Amino acid sequence: MSRDVFTFLVGGKAGEGVKKAGSTAAGHLALMGRHVFQMDDYQSLIKGGHNFSVVSSSVRAVTSHYMRADLVVALDALSYDLHHEHLADGGVVVYNSDQVSDGPGVGLPMTSEAAKYPSAELRVGVAGAAALAAALGLDRGAMQTLIAREYARDVENNIAYAGAIYDAAVPALGGRFRLEGGGAVMPIVSGNEAIGLGAAAAGLDAYFAYPMTPSSSLLHFLAAHDRDLGIAVVHAESEIAVANMAIGAAFAGARSMVGTSGGGFALMVEALSLAGMTEAPILCLLGQRSGPSTGVPTYTEQGDLGFALNPGHGEFPTIVASPGSVEEAFRLSAELLALVWCCQAVGILLSEKHLTESSMTVRLDPTQAAWAEPVGHPGGAYARYAETPDGVSPLAFPPSREVIKWNSYEHDAAGITTEHAGDIARMHDKRLRKTETIRRAVERLTAVNQYGDKGPVIFTYGSTTMSVLEAIHAGGIEATVVQPVYLRPFPDWALYEHRGSSPVVVEQSAGGQFARLLAEKGDIRAKTVIRRYDGRPFDPDELAAEIKSALK
Repeated sequence: MSRDVFTFLVGGKAGEGVKKAGSTAAGHLALMGRHVFQMDDYQSLIKGGHNFSVVSSSVRAVTSHYMRADLVVALDALSYDLHHEHLADGGVVVYNSDQVSDGPGVGLPMTSEAAKYPSAELRVGVAGAAALAAALGLDRGAMQTLIAREYARDVENNIAYAGAIYDAAVPALGGRFRLEGGGAVMPIVSGNEAIGLGAAAAGLDAYFAYPMTPSSSLLHFLAAHDRDLGIAVVHAESEIAVANMAIGAAFAGARSMVGTSGGGFALMVEALSLAGMTEAPILCLLGQRSGPSTGVPTYTEQGDLGFALNPGHGEFPTIVASPGSVEEAFRLSAELLALVWCCQAVGILLSEKHLTESSMTVRLDPTQAAWAEPVGHPGGAYARYAETPDGVSPLAFPPSREVIKWNSYEHDAAGITTEHAGDIARMHDKRLRKTETIRRAVERLTAVNQYGDKGPVIFTYGSTTMSVLEAIHAGGIEATVVQPVYLRPFPDWALYEHRGSSPVVVEQSAGGQFARLLAEKGDIRAKTVIRRYDGRPFDPDELAAEIKSALK
């Protein structure tokens, strides 16, 4: 594992506070001025099963998590069995001695000690934070401050329980890991939080969603901060209702966004085709998870790329872009909201669980966010679908003295239903003129990111970018990493130098969808495609080894 990274892993049953123990560790390390990346792995269960949280930290930027941990805390026997071999050199495992009778590591009476307090099962996760405090060399007062800050509910019992675990841990762990502090303290933000904040900074008025992992936390975040951000948040009865409500809100002038995952997106596509016909500006977060069908609902994959690029029936312009970091998720959600309103098109923010639900230290600048502003009607007689050179018709909103007619049926410039051959062709041409308008707009933006300018070329996109960047650091690999941010329109203008090349491609799909896109649209044909499709994100150390092998 990369020697400049400290990794903490805590595992246990759903309902034991595993994620909270992870976020407590992340928060403390961030307050030290260190960079942090937290990834949560959990089954689709409310209680039981196996969950774990991994927090990797360094004084440099960390773009993904490591599975080789310096400190592993196993709250139950299953976690010990699964993770005691995930130790980095010099690492230590701390286990629940009430459930693991004997084994390498440090045993602590987590369950029997928790039984002395109310809600014993819910309290066990506090042991993870207490063990970490001991291992980092925090004194008792600092440990109590940490617990009080992070576990404010029933704080006295939490401090008492943590104190007992801390006292038992100090003889074996006390100050085992003395970590260097960093610079300025940065906030920890998840991908979905960054997406929500970016859209809000661009002027988002309404968010509609039906919960579906991994987009659900965006719904929860915006609902918790709806008044702070000035956003109407609606949890509708289905994804079909969500998409249609968003179109209705856009008709009234509200900047609207929806969020879902693969199965929910499938239900939305009829309404997205409606948006294509009505030229409704709608932004959709498509948070990918393993599929098809229900798949593995709480895990990550990039299997919906082809679906996102072709999201409905008929022909209409769409915009698809995928962020490669939490910081970029903030910028890109604002940028896409502005684009869909400028061009009156459907926009898809394509991401994955590894980004949407992971958290990292970032700096976000709301003043740099784009602002969504429609092309307004100057007044006088109004035709909703007036033909223009760029295909974008001025918008008017109720209340208005003019008739404003959006129509799902083919229509003329006024929005009146037609089956006249000439009108049909003219409206098709008008809508498709926006394809070139969108392309010209994206050409002015950062459509492709490039990291480095030496060595062999590695292509990747979306959250896998975070894994690749961490892998080349971990492996000491000199390479140029190219990440197309926009996938439709495909940014061939920014990738011309790579035409005819044979790079390494890294993606998380079974069939190599991204590699096919590069070949079809960019004449870039992979020498090797490194794929992972078991629902888990790449581990940087393992990925580094695969990249080195591919580059031989």
